[in-house]
Amino acid sequence: MADSRGMQDIFGLDIDKLAKGFGVQKYNFLEECQVRKMKGDSVRWFQKTAGTLSATSPAATSGVSPGSRPITLEVSWERNTSYKKKFFVEGFLDEEDISDAEIDTFATTVRDLTEVVVRDRDAHIYDILSEDVAGTPTPILTQTFATTAVGGDQWNALNFAADIVKDIMRAKKLLVDQGYEAKGATMILDTTGYESLVNWLISGKGSSIPGFSSEKIKTGVVLQLLNLNIKVSVNAATDIAIVVVPKRAITYSESQSITAVVVKDAGIGRNIRVWASGVAYLTDPKAVVQITDINT
Repeated sequence: MADSRGMQDIFGLDIDKLAKGFGVQKYNFLEECQVRKMKGDSVRWFQKTAGTLSATSPAATSGVSPGSRPITLEVSWERNTSYKKKFFVEGFLDEEDISDAEIDTFATTVRDLTEVVVRDRDAHIYDILSEDVAGTPTPILTQTFATTAVGGDQWNALNFAADIVKDIMRAKKLLVDQGYEAKGATMILDTTGYESLVNWLISGKGSSIPGFSSEKIKTGVVLQLLNLNIKVSVNAATDIAIVVVPKRAITYSESQSITAVVVKDAGIGRNIRVWASGVAYLTDPKAVVQITDINT
């Protein structure tokens, strides 16, 4: 007996069942966070309101006279409460799409829905890092300076008139001044800032810095520059570069990791639900430096 249509090799065609057409974005700001588990709907956390303790003159902690009493220094704290956010999405596939489609609709849908949750969580973390979020305190607590005040010009200025190295070194200085380790910090750029940086390095300065282009730029991706790890994201705001000390500046309290559930409706189809929940909060705002006005 001849094969039924369902058993045939689809008219002899070799079918690629994975749907293509758009790349998958990389969302990885969670890697910059200290991640902890949380219980309940909120987390209470404490932030020091000052850095290294010092005595007010004429009191001193050095060269204290014999027999004198020590000066009393007190650490002050600010108590904060943050409430978890839920990232939630649903997609529907009818039974015919799952069973009859020539592409793998189920796997593609799960992947794309998961990407939505990861993207939204990533955007939340970036909003906290940049203090671009409702209820942001005034003044801004993170350290901020404009590139035109240090490097002299925007990163995409004509004739490569900027000095991006000055901007980076100023950001590192500000971190060290606050007692943080600048080596291994992360710089976060949007795609425009990344384009300007690479153009400046290769077309403007690459040949004048021995070994720089070949060692620091691999396969078109900036991996490390002056001991800074460079990250590029579509979630990053334009016209700003953020330098952050990973695992120190920001904490993400995770209530529930990314979870996917399939709800079957027999004979009809399947609802695919993907969610996660948690909250990010800026424990060390001085471990973040924002370089503004980087684009013309």
